[in-house]
Amino acid sequence: MLNGFKDFILRGNVVSMAIGLAVGSAFTAVVTGFSKAFITPLIGLATGSVGDFSEASFKIQGTVFPYGLAIAAVIAFVITAAVLYFLIVVPMTKIQEKFAKEEAKDPKAEKRDCPRCFTEIPAIATRCGHCTSEVEPLDDALAKAGLTKTPVPAQR
Repeated sequence: MLNGFKDFILRGNVVSMAIGLAVGSAFTAVVTGFSKAFITPLIGLATGSVGDFSEASFKIQGTVFPYGLAIAAVIAFVITAAVLYFLIVVPMTKIQEKFAKEEAKDPKAEKRDCPRCFTEIPAIATRCGHCTSEVEPLDDALAKAGLTKTPVPAQR
């Protein structure tokens, strides 16, 4: 039982996830600190609040609503999301697109019906595999496959 737990913990994706969570937590703390130290006071100055905007609140029937804390949390979230998106997601997407392999085009993937026996044949076929009649390949299928049209030989 303990060996299975050890195998689970030492598996690569679990360790990577734990490291990612730790780094994410530390990054969130940095962004929250930056937001509290610089962004929230700037908003307080811009709106005319005195001191730290995160301490702004209002009172209804003796209940205090600290709306400044909610706004500060939203600001920290938006900053965190923007930094993660622009510094991690966008570059990783560009790297993945750069190294993505182009799928090989299968010239026989596109199908059509034989005009004589109505069975399904490849669009680039020049002869039906079922009734053996000669057919003209479709021009767009030949272009997709990178082939040129060759004349069908005359009947004997």
